[in-house]
Amino acid sequence: MQEENIVVGLDIGTTKICVIVGRKNEYGKLEVLGMGKAKSEGVRRGIVTNIDKTISAIKKAIHEAEEQSGIEIHTVNVGIAGQHIRSSIHHGSITRNTLEDEIRMEDVERLTNDMYRIVTPPGCEIIHVMPQHYTVDYEDGIVDPIGMSGVKLEADFHIITAQTHAINNINKCVKRAGLEIENLILEPLASSLAVLSEEEKKAGVCLVDIGGGTTDMAIFYDGIIRHTAVIPFGGDILTQDIKQGCSVMEEQAELLKVKFGKAIAEEASFNEIVSIRGLRDRPPKEISLKNLAYIIEARMQEIFELVHAEIISSGYEDKLAGGIVVTGGGSQLQFVKQLCELMCATDARIGYPNEYMGKSKIESVKSPMFATAVGLVLSGFKAIDERNLDYMRKKNKETHGNKPRKEKEQYQGSMFFRKMLEKTKKILIDDFDDKENY
Repeated sequence: MQEENIVVGLDIGTTKICVIVGRKNEYGKLEVLGMGKAKSEGVRRGIVTNIDKTISAIKKAIHEAEEQSGIEIHTVNVGIAGQHIRSSIHHGSITRNTLEDEIRMEDVERLTNDMYRIVTPPGCEIIHVMPQHYTVDYEDGIVDPIGMSGVKLEADFHIITAQTHAINNINKCVKRAGLEIENLILEPLASSLAVLSEEEKKAGVCLVDIGGGTTDMAIFYDGIIRHTAVIPFGGDILTQDIKQGCSVMEEQAELLKVKFGKAIAEEASFNEIVSIRGLRDRPPKEISLKNLAYIIEARMQEIFELVHAEIISSGYEDKLAGGIVVTGGGSQLQFVKQLCELMCATDARIGYPNEYMGKSKIESVKSPMFATAVGLVLSGFKAIDERNLDYMRKKNKETHGNKPRKEKEQYQGSMFFRKMLEKTKKILIDDFDDKENY
């Protein structure tokens, strides 16, 4: 039976299915207990195209993770990505009955829940509703309206939608694999939990997750996600380019990319030659690493050009003090950081999922290619923390009555506790109670 303090992340990617089992250690850091991987053959550009093959891969990865961790897995936090993901900004408002009572958490929740009722394009569903800022009686730019006096409460929301059939296919695969979905999370949001610091999110940062089928983007500013986008190119298209450009088999192209790939052709020497096995009764084939780098550079330039265009269209080009953080399997190419800085004219770094990681017997999990899977585990713990805070808020309300000022103090205490969790990931229930009573 899966323990309550154990969280499992399931990353259904284009190239691999990855399962990570984690728990919090005594310092509030994530400790990975087990990891399972399987080759993904039923997913294309983040979308499940073959349910049976995907189920088989999920079962294989789950079995491997169970063997390593000794935990029987029943529920998982699943990521969703793909070209079908859309984001938009919507405005919502509610009118309160009285001016005398201060704005309560219930008012904010009612406004947020109303956004799930907006009309979406046919065949799409809302997966995330994230407030940007609030307006109270036409006073805008408010981050926290709790405790303010006002009749009209408004807000701008970042709405993320996904195609219904893509969601249904993920649900089918997970359920037929004998599992239940605890949370469905947009993958760049999960990756951001693993590789970005709160300081970067406040300063302004763009996350670029180069996966197998797609490149996912998320822009943060003032600690709030402001823009998301999906670019329909990833590591797989690099492999196809190498396969065609070097006239080799797909497996050989993938190996050339991983072992010898460089994102900047100038860094490769004309004298570097790799010999690979030829087909039956044919001599070995010699590949120039300079030519290989030219092929990779051309495609990576195209990807970063599209990234730069998305940053410009978002309106946050001049607000990214934290620059760009590149993660995912594609970030492991040599000189990808330098090419990103050159193409996007801003600072960049490679994002490793060790921001909230503790010591683990599986050190390979700290590779950028597992950033999404690690983030899915962290998002599961974050959801648990928020549910606990909500329970405490309701319990305190029952104890102390429905007093707006008391609720304001309670909400502030919850926000303080949540920030502490995000920074240290340490559960300090007693300290929270002391803070609130004080």
